[in-house]
Amino acid sequence: MTFRKVLTGWLLRDPIRYLELHANLISSRSGLTLEQHLWRSAKISILIGLLFGIFGFFAGQILTMDFPSGRGVYNVLNLQEPGALGFLSGAAFVEGICIVCLFAFGAYLTYILLLRLPGIEKNNRAININLTLHNAVAYMYAMRRGGAQLMTIFSALSENAHIYGEVALEFRQVTRDVDFFGNDIVTAIHHLAETTPSEKLKVFLEDMLSIIESGGDMTGFLSTRVRLYQEEARFEQKQFLTVLSMVAESYVTLFVAGPLFLIIIMVVMGLMGGSAVFQLSLVVYLVLPIGSFIFILFIDLISTRAEKAERYTRAIPLNAYADVPITRKAGEEQYFEQLRKYDRIRNLAHHLRHPFESFVSNVNHTLYITVPVALLYVTAVLLNVPHYADPELFIDVVDDHIIIALLIVLIPYAIFYEIWARKVNGIQALIPDFLDRMAGINRVGLTVVQAIGIMVNTNLGLLSYEIRRIKRDMDWGVPFTEALMRFEERISTPAIARTVTLITKASEMSGQIGEVLAIAASDAKMSETLKKERLAEMFIYTAIVYLSFLVFLFVVAVLTTQFLPVLSHMGTTGLSSVGSLSGFGSVPVKTLDRLLYHACLVQALFSGLIAGLMGESSLAAGVKHACILLVTALVTFNFILVV
Repeated sequence: MTFRKVLTGWLLRDPIRYLELHANLISSRSGLTLEQHLWRSAKISILIGLLFGIFGFFAGQILTMDFPSGRGVYNVLNLQEPGALGFLSGAAFVEGICIVCLFAFGAYLTYILLLRLPGIEKNNRAININLTLHNAVAYMYAMRRGGAQLMTIFSALSENAHIYGEVALEFRQVTRDVDFFGNDIVTAIHHLAETTPSEKLKVFLEDMLSIIESGGDMTGFLSTRVRLYQEEARFEQKQFLTVLSMVAESYVTLFVAGPLFLIIIMVVMGLMGGSAVFQLSLVVYLVLPIGSFIFILFIDLISTRAEKAERYTRAIPLNAYADVPITRKAGEEQYFEQLRKYDRIRNLAHHLRHPFESFVSNVNHTLYITVPVALLYVTAVLLNVPHYADPELFIDVVDDHIIIALLIVLIPYAIFYEIWARKVNGIQALIPDFLDRMAGINRVGLTVVQAIGIMVNTNLGLLSYEIRRIKRDMDWGVPFTEALMRFEERISTPAIARTVTLITKASEMSGQIGEVLAIAASDAKMSETLKKERLAEMFIYTAIVYLSFLVFLFVVAVLTTQFLPVLSHMGTTGLSSVGSLSGFGSVPVKTLDRLLYHACLVQALFSGLIAGLMGESSLAAGVKHACILLVTALVTFNFILVV
């Protein structure tokens, strides 16, 4: 019997204990059995326990050190230690106890957290399902109005998982049960209602089952639910903004005001020995980055992610002339080689002719240029910096150039991302009006293609150019659905992807889709309203992040210009040898100056990213805030402050 079987058998000795875990594994769609998850959790727990055991060894070393007199618990009762228990005071015994205790603590804590992980994933999936359920129901309604059966609707929705996200993955369970397990659709929907993590989707499926079993109007049911879920989305956003505001206030308190308070205490109270410098270094280089990173992960966990829509296309081979023999003539090889060379350099030539177009459409392309330039800049600086004997002087010279290299990477990224975001947001803001007009034209009896021809003459700002491109594609013989897909590829946002998918599917089912367009317009209008409400609500917290950073920078600047010079003077006049000030002379003022400066830089970077993540639900949107704050700190310490 293997160790794995023994361990999992011992863990599963009480199956009832793991019923909830088993249900969470199914709802989270982890793809793991209960035994596999327990075995993996046990392995990871043992490894983490070993790491804690290593820390326990060092903790035992510290506990067995000789402390100065006056430390410890006084033996006021004059109790004598039995000789048989003398080994308990040995260094090896203390170290062993520390290793065993920390190993057990680390392994147990990790194991408990891993057992709770499927529940966390289940809750995250439930949130994502609830946020996009109204979009999926609108898609189902569009297909149902065109006469599609439920199984066809579920299959089509499952194929669009890259657009509709977790909802489509849930409905994929229905198609799996029917196509591979041989269940009927009612049984498959029952099974999905039992295992889905979303209570909202569960209620929807149960109501759908009652409509199916009673023979009710499925189209009317879906139409009602679309409008109902659109109204509920506004209430859910208010709840989310309440949680997000609490997170923002916690960040400002814990990782802006808190570190600032610690820095002031360390400086003002005279804890300026080597240990104080070490503690301040921990705050600057570990506590601030790790704490901010944890907040970023938490905000990303509870937020709707800034998705990147993708459309997968199937390549269909053209075999219309498969029976026609192909004869290759001698001397034509050079022409085929020229075609291959042209295909290889065509994209590169287009990017070279239109470099900014490539950067705007995909802002990550800027990194291909800025990262090498930044690395070359840092290399050139390091090669030209003199060999200073004092490492603090070397760091003082180099750190500014590292920040400049970071700005070389971040500033172009922020600029082109902002250009792209403004363009896309401008187009998305006009989509509801566009769909409303399309619905009105379609209701009077014209087809969607004819409606596009009429819409060319309307003024819809940035969207007018895209409408003209759609009309031009159709004039050149491109089908309407493919012209819309090309429009989606040019903009490439989840909202437009869902709108295009809804319109194309509805137009494939029926020519009269006025009501579907009206629902799509209402959905797009609601999404824009929710986005504006979030921006308005979070603007105040973005301003608070800026103000708190400026306060942090001001206090650090006062310490740098007013207190540190006095500290340096005290170290040279002999006052540092008296009482609690005895450590002043041993601490380089340059070290403190550097730590305070780096604290401002770390705060600038992470505060900017968190401001963008809270306000616009995207780290990329926070790059511009980070650039502004980094430049502010850089200019303040190098051109305004004169120490």
